Amino acid sequence: MNRYKPHVMVLPEDDANRKLAIGFRLHNRCSGPIQILENAEGWSKVVPKFQSDHALGMYKYPNRHMVFLIDFDNDPDRLTEVKAAIPKDLAGRVYVLGVLDEPEDLTSPGQYEEFGRRMAEDCWAGTAQIWDHDLLKHNAPELQRLKEHVHPILFA
Repeated sequence: MNRYKPHVMVLPEDDANRKLAIGFRLHNRCSGPIQILENAEGWSKVVPKFQSDHALGMYKYPNRHMVFLIDFDNDPDRLTEVKAAIPKDLAGRVYVLGVLDEPEDLTSPGQYEEFGRRMAEDCWAGTAQIWDHDLLKHNAPELQRLKEHVHPILFA
């Protein structure tokens, strides 16, 4: 991946979210530069891991976009809390997505990658069959930002 050209990095909370991201990346139309990072080992560790391991790279490479994949655990304040911890000058290139509760509520563990492919299909096709799911529809504002900034990178 050329760090000087537009690219996407995904920081998943856990293995379930990582597998969703892998499935997304495996979609046949997702051909842009995307790197799925190691698990942060919990939603509360995503931002500190970003701050310690990746924020400096965001400053160094202005074409880098970062997606956090977290479980919202039915916490209505989770998105606000996570976004408040992102440096303001990077916030336009950091996106926070996740399942309203946990990925296990969407599909069985053996189907995460397939579910991720279906999520990518929706993104590529501009549909919302998967993203309108009750456990995912809260992501709509972030999806709109992703559509504007990241879609052209991944689905060129």
